[in-house]
Amino acid sequence: MRQARTMLRAAVRLMGTAATVATIASVATPVPVLAEGAGSAALAGSPQPASRVLRVGVLDGAQPCSDLESGQWQGLAVELWSRLASRERLPFILETRSTAASLLQDVQAGSLDVGVGCLTITPERVNDVRFSLPFQEMGLGVMQRRNRLEAGEAVLRSLLSRDLLQLLAAYLASITVVSVLLWQSEAHGSGEEHRRHGRRRTFAKVFQILATGPGTNTIASTTRGHGLVIVSYLIRIITASLLVTTITVKVVREPAAGVADLRQLSDLEGQRVAARPGSVSQEVLRQINASGPEAPIRIVPLPQVSQAPNLLLDQKAEAVLAEDQQLRWAMNRTPGRTLQISLQGLQRESQAFALSPLLSKATEDRINKGISALKRNGTVTQLQREAVNKS
Repeated sequence: MRQARTMLRAAVRLMGTAATVATIASVATPVPVLAEGAGSAALAGSPQPASRVLRVGVLDGAQPCSDLESGQWQGLAVELWSRLASRERLPFILETRSTAASLLQDVQAGSLDVGVGCLTITPERVNDVRFSLPFQEMGLGVMQRRNRLEAGEAVLRSLLSRDLLQLLAAYLASITVVSVLLWQSEAHGSGEEHRRHGRRRTFAKVFQILATGPGTNTIASTTRGHGLVIVSYLIRIITASLLVTTITVKVVREPAAGVADLRQLSDLEGQRVAARPGSVSQEVLRQINASGPEAPIRIVPLPQVSQAPNLLLDQKAEAVLAEDQQLRWAMNRTPGRTLQISLQGLQRESQAFALSPLLSKATEDRINKGISALKRNGTVTQLQREAVNKS
């Protein structure tokens, strides 16, 4: 009997050890993170025993934030979520959504636990959608096609501008006054040169030398004359600096007005403007049309941000309304100076991930904790820079 009890206790200890090993093994086993239709797996880190696999919807075609290219998810928001999930040990699977509207709808309905993308927290959305801690702030911008002759036209317009003409007139008047004083001080109105060439040609020579610079050592011999030469030199330098500044500012500022002299979003009336379906940009255009403009904006669907340059260059749209980050990314991928950002920084709003109302408070806290940590250590800033500059 004693021997039987001893054998029973040994068996119980053996079973307990096996159970412990099995539990540890289950915790240490990584859960694969699958992108829908991608055919490849990534790891989100080892799940904690209480964690369940999260269904994460990702907005496709929203470069540089989120995009499924060649079966691989990439972009700022995707990379941020991947690092967050790895840090907080949250297992997940990825599912594709083509528009922000469908993504938010599925998150709100509970068919998705998290919506990943650079999702703008608008007053309309915040009433219905639960958002995570914001990870960046972004405004809207307008991109247009640059006229090939626009730079030359801008230079001509700057040369004929009122400010520039007034500056040139002031310069010529100043040099004329100095030339008259030098003429009298050095007695250029008398002497052999005056008798040989005449008063006009002699004065014109003094004026030309003071206006251009070379030869000033030949027209002054007195102390007063040399002083006047120095005065003309200062006038030339100051005027040249003002001329360069005036022309540069006007040439840079002229293209900013855009093809249609764009100064505000209401100037887009009557034009074909491309925008992502279900996006904040599309909603802004609809609000402009709802205000009753004389010529409504014709909204052109923009399936992918990467298609924006072609829509403009193929003249299928006069403008593209999108986030500043998206437009800078598109500009960096377009060779030559064929496009321009006419407006930017409009209606700035915070951006975050969308969270299902069915998501537990504990998981929400872990997501927010991860976002906060990645913002604080500079990861978000690094991802923003890499996303925009990536070709």
